[in-house]
Amino acid sequence: MLKYILKRLGQSILILIGVSMIIYFLIRLMPVDYIQNKITAMNQGGAIVSKETEEAMYKMYGLGDNSFSGILSGYFTWLSKLARFDLGTSFKYGLPVGQVIVEHMGISFGIALVATIFEFLIAIPLGITAATHQYSFRDYLVTVLVMVGISLPSFFFGNVLRSILSLKLGLFPSSGMVTASASYQGVALMMDYLKHLFIPILTIVILSIGARMRMTRTNMLEVMNSDYIRTARAKGLKEKVVINKHAFRNTLIPLVTSMAGLLPTLFSGAIITEQLFDLDGIGNIALKAMNEGDIPFIMGYNMFLAMLSVLGVLLADLMYGLVDPRVKLK
Repeated sequence: MLKYILKRLGQSILILIGVSMIIYFLIRLMPVDYIQNKITAMNQGGAIVSKETEEAMYKMYGLGDNSFSGILSGYFTWLSKLARFDLGTSFKYGLPVGQVIVEHMGISFGIALVATIFEFLIAIPLGITAATHQYSFRDYLVTVLVMVGISLPSFFFGNVLRSILSLKLGLFPSSGMVTASASYQGVALMMDYLKHLFIPILTIVILSIGARMRMTRTNMLEVMNSDYIRTARAKGLKEKVVINKHAFRNTLIPLVTSMAGLLPTLFSGAIITEQLFDLDGIGNIALKAMNEGDIPFIMGYNMFLAMLSVLGVLLADLMYGLVDPRVKLK
């Protein structure tokens, strides 16, 4: 096991180096220029920016040399800082990228964690009941929910929920994290948070359960037609035991595989949903930084997600041995 983990860690480092090269060169080639945006804003404010000042600003931000050798030198400088867990300083926010991520990551993590818990609690039982009652009303209902979850874009469905639950019925606030005109404390503050986050979480849950239900249903149908399931029934085992103990346990490996992407999902933030409901999560913060060409933040944020993705895949591989004793990690 230890040998396997060390081997995978070595592979992960190579993958992260490759990802860092792709991220750096793509970001340096992006059309949005933070310096030009800043100079334009200064010109609109009445200031006159000289060519020498413009060149000094590019040099100060480390963007002065756009030749191949200059970009390559900048990459190795950034990589050496990254090896020391220094993600650089954000142009837009004027703070270390790591600090900005930590400050806003908690909001996105809380929303994603609650949404993920409800997603599993709803999607897996519905997928199982659809598989065990194939071609019944339950199965068709789950199929409709799957189509809704897969087809509807989040910005459209979120606006529909906000229009109905907030603007028309007035049950929940339409945007923001807290009521600006109130000064709640303790339990009242927590309830205010829940009211503001109900519609965003509901949007994420409904749109995410479709794929999980379809995966569970497909895997259960495949397992239910296996020989050992027919043998278990022939032995006289109760249907609940056959389904829950024998069939469902063998559908866990595909579910574990899908959970490899769960870790970055918890911390990356729902960019469109956070922007739609004006939430101060890391996804919304990253989108604003991207629109303004904040190169250090974009690179640091994407490397942060790449590290979580690699870690998620490694944890999923290790979990295979727990859900299936036949899997040997060597």
